[in-house]
Amino acid sequence: MNKMKLTLLGLFSMIYGVQAQTIEFEGKEFELSNVKASVEKLNGEEVLKVERDLEALSFDEGQLEATVDEPTYVKLIELDMENGSVEVKLLSKIQNPSPFQAAQGFIGLAFRISEDNSRFESIYLRPRVGRSENQLARNHTVQYFAYPDYKFQKLRSPAFQGRYETYADVGLEEWITFRIEFRDQKAYLYLNDQESAAFVVADLLGDSTSGSIGLWVDIGTIGYFKDLIINP
Repeated sequence: MNKMKLTLLGLFSMIYGVQAQTIEFEGKEFELSNVKASVEKLNGEEVLKVERDLEALSFDEGQLEATVDEPTYVKLIELDMENGSVEVKLLSKIQNPSPFQAAQGFIGLAFRISEDNSRFESIYLRPRVGRSENQLARNHTVQYFAYPDYKFQKLRSPAFQGRYETYADVGLEEWITFRIEFRDQKAYLYLNDQESAAFVVADLLGDSTSGSIGLWVDIGTIGYFKDLIINP
């Protein structure tokens, strides 16, 4: 059942021409940012389904740098977190039909999201290439970016020497335990309860020092989330 509701803030915003919608899941309330979201059953479990809303934020395959790695998430309300850890179980599928044939099941977490969504950091997965026969494609399975100035296309340039993406053994349509630990200028990604980090960001590039967290997806992806744990 869809448990979406409009908050008083949302009703106030609608009066002034901006529709702010929220959704409740696992006892937490989230604000929708350029996504559609619903609480649904998947294999008998209640999960949060999130997809990018192309009416709210358009996509142009010819301008990837300008139209991907955007604030496309459900954001936890009333959280201002500087350092800590966030863990969630996530699963992604490719939309059929997909608005982007090169969609990779983009899914992950955003953190230190500013109140107006103008700044945040993110680590996400491209599960479709996690077990590709092409090693170069595999090397792009995990991605860090800092919105708005450091998106994947800029960070993939030779100047950054591949420091902001890496390989991970993950795939589409499987549950992945995804945990980010971040403190000051460093972040660590742990996958599937492994003891060692799968990915290390030694120098975060964003200028937001604290903020909320978001369950993030991008173009062509159906994302499912459950079991969110936050430890400030």
